[in-house]
Amino acid sequence: MGREFITIVSGLPRSGTSMMMQAIEAGGIPTLTDNIRKSDQDNPKGYYEFEAVKKTREDASWLEDAAGKVVKMVYRLLYDLPQDREYRVVFMRRKLQEVLASQKVMLERLGQDQGNVTDDKMAEMFRKQLNAFDQWVQQQDCFRILYTDYGKVLESPLQQFRLVSEFLGGDLDVRAMAAVVDPSLYRQRL
Repeated sequence: MGREFITIVSGLPRSGTSMMMQAIEAGGIPTLTDNIRKSDQDNPKGYYEFEAVKKTREDASWLEDAAGKVVKMVYRLLYDLPQDREYRVVFMRRKLQEVLASQKVMLERLGQDQGNVTDDKMAEMFRKQLNAFDQWVQQQDCFRILYTDYGKVLESPLQQFRLVSEFLGGDLDVRAMAAVVDPSLYRQRL
């Protein structure tokens, strides 16, 4: 099936975006990645990142080759996308306490400072940013968005991936998608 739109997997960091990228790739949509960031203990199956997305505001030329592919973008970068294309966004949601716990473990493992912001303040900041994003994206004609819950994907992958497949054209291999889900990687469970 020819896809004229660009598929984007988005959400907060540590919300399951890499897992969704892997699943969509297994389902049949090629990924747009550069493999600069290698897999590690925090993402043993890879990060599926593409550095060019971070500079979209200055240089959006990477979009010329993005139709029919899937790319991962942190939600704040979606504001920078030009509105002359169609984007279908699979937006990963995860309990904020789990996101924060996962980020904390990753930063500790990397030896990076977590700063002085409390989890409560960070959660409130994320809530405000996500609410503002939700309001903004609903007003953008170039975006269609499907919100997908990380916990539900782990509980019932076939059901959730059927929804993702339908959203992305209805022709993905949902069994192959479900096969990539590894519940043992759900480590910061609350």
